[in-house]
Amino acid sequence: MWKLLLFAFIFVTTFISGYMINTVWFSDNHPAQPIAFSHRIHAGDNGIPCLDCHIYAERSAVAGVPSVQKCIGCHKIIKREAPEVVKLNGYWERQEPIPWIKVHNLPDFVTFPHKRHIRGGVQCNLCHGNIPEMDVVTRVSSLKMGWCIGCHTSYNVKNGRDCWTCHK
Repeated sequence: MWKLLLFAFIFVTTFISGYMINTVWFSDNHPAQPIAFSHRIHAGDNGIPCLDCHIYAERSAVAGVPSVQKCIGCHKIIKREAPEVVKLNGYWERQEPIPWIKVHNLPDFVTFPHKRHIRGGVQCNLCHGNIPEMDVVTRVSSLKMGWCIGCHTSYNVKNGRDCWTCHK
């Protein structure tokens, strides 16, 4: 009996520890990015609107990320010696795109047309959280089907519960 209880204790403790370690350190909710871009500084402190950088959101399914050229446009003048801006300059000099890691990634069989949501008056923070307060962008919404349906239901979206609305 002792051995069984000891085995159960070790198993449960190991399982919970592994779960917690995976959740805290290996979660894809806030992946490490190649440049520690702070939305708090840009969108929060400096009040840059989301659509100034994510220029495709109003006219495309994807919001997109700003080009290196757009970032350099400001940082030729501002904070040129900051370590993260030095990294940015490296991408600019090598003529390489910054390999950002998507935080809000959906499965390939799901479509999320940004332009339709923006034209419908949906604010970015409804899905993305309070980005202007985030140094590191963290996925705060599950982006799972039930979450989307709940939103479509609460906003009484026409055809919002039909499969083809979100699925390709």
